Amino acid sequence: MRNPRGFTLIELLVVLAIIGTLLAIGLPLTRSFVGKSREAACLTNLRSLGVGLQTYLQEHHDKMPELAAGRSSKTEEVPVLENLLLPYLESPDAFQCPADKKEFERSGSSYLWNTTQNGRHISQLALFGVKGRPDKIPLIYEKEAWHPNGMNFLYADMSSSNKLRLAAGN
Repeated sequence: MRNPRGFTLIELLVVLAIIGTLLAIGLPLTRSFVGKSREAACLTNLRSLGVGLQTYLQEHHDKMPELAAGRSSKTEEVPVLENLLLPYLESPDAFQCPADKKEFERSGSSYLWNTTQNGRHISQLALFGVKGRPDKIPLIYEKEAWHPNGMNFLYADMSSSNKLRLAAGN
């Protein structure tokens, strides 16, 4: 009798099929987990920007800054969020969404400022006729929808969310 030493072709194909199936299941799950972790890190960045903005507001009698929405390059000389809030933050990394691969390098920030709130006192914030609802007024938001759930927002009540909350029913 012969004593076989190794795998037969069928055994090898079965093992390869099992490995292929596990990879086919695991890769989308891994991408989903990575996407969700980047989204969570982005929401944390927005909360940090909110803390910096609160400090700015305390020093400026609760009056919103007058800023451009964003800039097209780091060399553009316009008042923008990243220049205003940098002294109130530990690092310029707070201006980069982890899922952003281009905008931060080009312009210095992954986020935009809601210019409709420029110069307003925090008690006078309004958007689309909605007044007195800081949880419905976005102040800072992503330049693009880099996350599986869309864009992230920082609201005037300093909460951050991946849900756009504009109307009373949202």
